[in-house]
Amino acid sequence: MPMMTISTSRPRSGTSVLLATVLCLLAGTVSAAETSRLRTLGPPVPSKVRRVVTLAPSLSAMVLSLGAGSTLVGVSRFDEAKDVAKLPRVGGFTDPSVEAVIALKPDLVLVQPGPGNQRPVEKMAELGVPVLLLPLHSVADVLAAMRAVGEALGREKEAEAVVVGIEATRARIREAAKKLPAPRVLFVYGFEPLVVAGPGSFADELLRDAGGVNVAADAGSAYPVYSVERVVRARASVVVDAADVDVGKDKLRALPGLSSARWVDLPSMSLLQPGPSLGRGLEELFRLLHPEGTGKAAP
Repeated sequence: MPMMTISTSRPRSGTSVLLATVLCLLAGTVSAAETSRLRTLGPPVPSKVRRVVTLAPSLSAMVLSLGAGSTLVGVSRFDEAKDVAKLPRVGGFTDPSVEAVIALKPDLVLVQPGPGNQRPVEKMAELGVPVLLLPLHSVADVLAAMRAVGEALGREKEAEAVVVGIEATRARIREAAKKLPAPRVLFVYGFEPLVVAGPGSFADELLRDAGGVNVAADAGSAYPVYSVERVVRARASVVVDAADVDVGKDKLRALPGLSSARWVDLPSMSLLQPGPSLGRGLEELFRLLHPEGTGKAAP
């Protein structure tokens, strides 16, 4: 089969939110066991939260999905949603500014924990700011985080509606995928080095939901740097290009076992942000993996 590419409108740039997302994922994976045990730091979360700062785009998306966007007073420099375009920036995932956060007088700071931000986040808590730590390693983590944010903001019903919607989409897509062939899929976050979705990542979970076989399921971590030799041996039939930079892509596409694969680009950031958009991202992934069965997952 000749090499094919489904082109999309997702822009590529070396400094966009995708790069931040991958950095978050890689950093979080290092201490998944530790960060999963942490829930809150600092004083108790007040019963009425009026001012919220988020340190990752996924967390901002959670607040917005609950209809609580008016509580947001500061976000990370990687947030690109129009709803937060005018809000102050408080740094990135690994380098949040303690001073910028404290200056905004938040009632609550939402954090995806990782070793890169541990010390500044602890400092915020020491200075009297309630911090809610929300690991986002798996789909279960994402759904638990949605519920936790909903509880903190007094939006439990709205959060549960988001969770139920994601789970309903997963069930529908799984059922549709049962009727279709299972492609062997390589999900790529970056080409140099070659970073892929491995076991334990939410992308790996959603690949299985969509009826794909993750060829990197034998990797030792959720977001491994994968060897070219292993990729060649894996013989993927579909390569999902979720990278933001094309450097190294042409060399990979020319390799035996990949030159005949069908290459597809994600049409949006929905599958890359571990938040309320995962259901929409799963639907997009299903259509990419099964162009012949697009109508079979309709509600």
